Amino acid sequence: MQSLKILLLGAAIGSATVLPASASSSAWYNSEGGKVRLVTSGKPDEAGRILGVLDIALKPGWKTYWRDPGDAGVPPQLDVSASTNIAGATLAFPAPQRHDDGYGKWAGYNYPISLPVTFKLATPDQPAVIDADIFLGICETICIPVQTRLTVDPTSEPDNADDAALVKASFMALPAPAKPDFGVNVLPGDHETLVVEASFPGAPEAADFFVAGERDYMFGTPSRSEKDGKLIFTVPILDRPSTTPTDGGLHYTLTSSAGAVEGLLPFP
Repeated sequence: MQSLKILLLGAAIGSATVLPASASSSAWYNSEGGKVRLVTSGKPDEAGRILGVLDIALKPGWKTYWRDPGDAGVPPQLDVSASTNIAGATLAFPAPQRHDDGYGKWAGYNYPISLPVTFKLATPDQPAVIDADIFLGICETICIPVQTRLTVDPTSEPDNADDAALVKASFMALPAPAKPDFGVNVLPGDHETLVVEASFPGAPEAADFFVAGERDYMFGTPSRSEKDGKLIFTVPILDRPSTTPTDGGLHYTLTSSAGAVEGLLPFP
């Protein structure tokens, strides 16, 4: 997608709908390729978390990206620093699909998608208002960065059944945690490749492996091979930090005909 023209429209991109927000969701924000809103389940749980989704309603023929969009996409980003009594927010991602649109290969979604979000209260049992600055790419032949602020007062109607159902369904659709018979093991590689052995149910041709470039790592498209009856993915390391991180890891998702799992890999 390197030759894809990016149309920079700044804050003027799209227009917010004039319809009022419904209950524990924000108003829709319209752009050329679709619209976005923020939905919450309303009430915080006992751990001081409010669950929600970034709801992305794409028009036919348009797409948006996974946590690692490839070399020219725009990953979804959410900043809640302007919020009241919100300490942070974490986006989660359904299993992506791999696409080749003639410009390049990328991981993401070419259909409407809801990205789960977990908001953490700074002070439990105190009111919170979510002011979330959203930045994501919605692309056809032109990639339009969508930038807006979405506001939600989760207490405005905390028992909205439709909002709660959407949030619950989105979290249930996330990949399951990886396990020994459905996941990957890292094999010896070198400074320029990440090599993993995949275990999964179903046919090998239906399996795919996605790893997110984070902490200054950048990865190419995995190649596939078989060794001793096992499916091997070899991923080019296109860029890496000068010093290998010692904390955390790289998010990965492994998909198969039986579903998807996710986990963390040690930094190569």
